[in-house]
Amino acid sequence: MSQPAATLDRVTIAAAERDSLSEVAGRLAGILLGRDRTVSDPSASELEFEPVLEPRRLEAPGRPPEVWAVDGGQALVADARCLQVFVTRSALVCFRDGRCVVEEEGPLHAHLLGTGEAGGQRTPDLPEGAPVDVNLLRDREEWMAVAAAVDRAVPGSVVLVDGDLVPDWRIPADVVPGIIERAVARGVSLAAVTKHSSLARGGAPLIGQLELEAAQLFGPRTRWWVPVGRTREGSRWPDLQVVVARLDPDARYAFRVDLPSGSDPEAVLTTVAGVSDDAGFPGYPYPLSVADRLAACPGWLRAETWLALDEALEQAGVSAETRERAFDDRHRMMERHG
Repeated sequence: MSQPAATLDRVTIAAAERDSLSEVAGRLAGILLGRDRTVSDPSASELEFEPVLEPRRLEAPGRPPEVWAVDGGQALVADARCLQVFVTRSALVCFRDGRCVVEEEGPLHAHLLGTGEAGGQRTPDLPEGAPVDVNLLRDREEWMAVAAAVDRAVPGSVVLVDGDLVPDWRIPADVVPGIIERAVARGVSLAAVTKHSSLARGGAPLIGQLELEAAQLFGPRTRWWVPVGRTREGSRWPDLQVVVARLDPDARYAFRVDLPSGSDPEAVLTTVAGVSDDAGFPGYPYPLSVADRLAACPGWLRAETWLALDEALEQAGVSAETRERAFDDRHRMMERHG
């Protein structure tokens, strides 16, 4: 007896799914096990990489007089697709003698973006005609906080930045180099730590490969670092050096760290290692974890902001029906009743 057509279709589809997954797994295995040593960064093309990546031992951690940390957060409050309301904020913390002495949750800034906003968000300090989105607005706010941290830090301190030292391409080219110059003049070190890097070797994740190689070279409980690359000459990027470092002997992960080109990488890394021994996430600077928590825009904050926005729209004469039809999430309602 022949099977129903629908059953045959399901069998055929299942076989096709297995075949496609097997094909992807084979290609992925070829990349992960390959011998291609070409280093790249798919998200950027402004780095000139070291010809040989060789892990080096990192000396015992030091304790700077202060460690400052900056992070930013964002949240979508209302979405009409053609119009969106976002909020952004940045956070600033300072650790001194192992204690958090500054814990500043920056003010919440609301932004209206979309086709209905004539000319878009007004940002006079940005290039004329530059497209504006929430990533740019958050990045701009973070760099303002980094500048404030540099100005408040005492000589010998470190200012940590979440991510990298490469600003959004729409931010004026002199902003970050200007902050770096101020840091150098004040005797303050800058370091940016990326949680999940796009650095690759032979198409495979570079940092994972370096973690395995360093463990074979030094053993499982060793701090180490690797010079990876520098900004190309003539690049629009700030003049940077990029390294990968494992900052705590109990850390499972290493991280990409961006430093100004004039920095002594080993000296800065040993200093950052001094605040990277948190039991919850060893190897990642604890002050950045605190800044991340402060800058986050959790669900309750989005809900409260929406209620305040909804009330303001009502006071401005926008009817409940108009508000509902503009901002109701039809997709979520269909899923709820599906």
